[in-house]
Amino acid sequence: MHEALPAPDRVRTPGSAPGGVPFFGHAIALLSRPLDFLPSLPAHGDVVRIRLGPRRAWVVCDPGLVHRMLVDTRTFDKGGPLYDRLRELMGDGLVTCGHADHRRRRELVRPAFTPARVAGCTALMGEEALSVCRDWRPGERVDVTAAALSLTTGVIARLLFSGSLDAARAATLRSCLAVVVRGLLVRTVVPVDALFRLPTPGNRRYLRAVRRLRALVDELVAERRRGTPRDDLLGTLLAAEDGADGRALTGREVRDQLITLLLAGVESTAMCLASVFALLADHPEVERRLHEEVDAVLADRTAPEPGHLARLDYTRRVVTETLRLRPPGWLFTRLTTRDTELGGYRLPRGATVLYSPYLLHHQATSFPDPERFRPERWAPGRTAGRAAGGDALLPFAAGSRKCVADTFAMAEATVAVAVVARHWRLRSPSGPIGRPRPAVTLGPRSLVLVPEPRTRVPVGARPSPAL
Repeated sequence: MHEALPAPDRVRTPGSAPGGVPFFGHAIALLSRPLDFLPSLPAHGDVVRIRLGPRRAWVVCDPGLVHRMLVDTRTFDKGGPLYDRLRELMGDGLVTCGHADHRRRRELVRPAFTPARVAGCTALMGEEALSVCRDWRPGERVDVTAAALSLTTGVIARLLFSGSLDAARAATLRSCLAVVVRGLLVRTVVPVDALFRLPTPGNRRYLRAVRRLRALVDELVAERRRGTPRDDLLGTLLAAEDGADGRALTGREVRDQLITLLLAGVESTAMCLASVFALLADHPEVERRLHEEVDAVLADRTAPEPGHLARLDYTRRVVTETLRLRPPGWLFTRLTTRDTELGGYRLPRGATVLYSPYLLHHQATSFPDPERFRPERWAPGRTAGRAAGGDALLPFAAGSRKCVADTFAMAEATVAVAVVARHWRLRSPSGPIGRPRPAVTLGPRSLVLVPEPRTRVPVGARPSPAL
């Protein structure tokens, strides 16, 4: 019989967060000032009880306890308000499926994210990064968030669909995702279904975006079925639909996987990239060191090649520190499958349990001076983020449900930052940028910066041959 955690000598009662209001509980605080509310909770215990509308929920504030929860996926399964809402959009894709179905779905997509496949995607990552910044003009304002979304849409479209997502459909995808991610947060924090059945303009926009996104994916799948097989993720999923291995996917499961990979692959990495450039604009010394490394490693090339990734050490540290300070995935939920205990705290079966990478990443016990942007935390030999029971840095989760594409996402972000930094310095036209306001992901929703050229190498020049 599976045991979730060893029984402690003493069972404690979770602390309670102060400041709840009638009916809404702590949902208003979580919606209106989440980046202040969440870091205030550890003062009330390692596990803190809050109310979200009529529901109770428990926030795990200790990094060691979060690790124990993430490793025990049978007791702490994917569930709670966030995943209830995501399932309405993604069905039972890789991110939202329960423990029993996860391994099979993960095995289907894992071959696309092996180290060798990631290295083989370096060129297309560089090409997409060049495509979004080659037409910038010195002194003109650029919506960097939109550029980042274009970049990540191009990369994931080529990975999933071999480039069959044309410009018009890519624009539709970006617009649908923008509406969906805004709508998901309020549906998660205020889990009162009746509110979202009202025919308000916001609810209509959300439902329309969900329908368009599903229709777009169905259209791409139908085209592939009529066309020539290709060696991409869609081809892998359609082969699994044929059931050659005796475990056939249904057409609905194919669509669920594709929507999951689109939402996760486009939105999160784009928010990370937008946050990187916002932080660089506010920290010129970090930007200077980044430019020095990129110039030294790339020399006269316009984009990194596979052999460059290991040498872009400081660039990778900048990305890692951004993921600490501004994690795109900032709040997640789990659902207990039985009565259990976590660190001596009693949790009932069916409890909604929350953990926040943002909260964990901003604890001074794990990260001294946590509000400072300090890429040197991640220099070789440093022990940033080490906490009792595990690493406090959790931008990609942990355990068997850790993001299957974490290596891919890190490579994509490193390549994109290096390409833009090779050619441009980005400045804020209106002074310090400050931290963003989160939706279902965390990152600047409309970051406007001004590019200044910093190289004589033409932005549209072709990359050099591979090393």
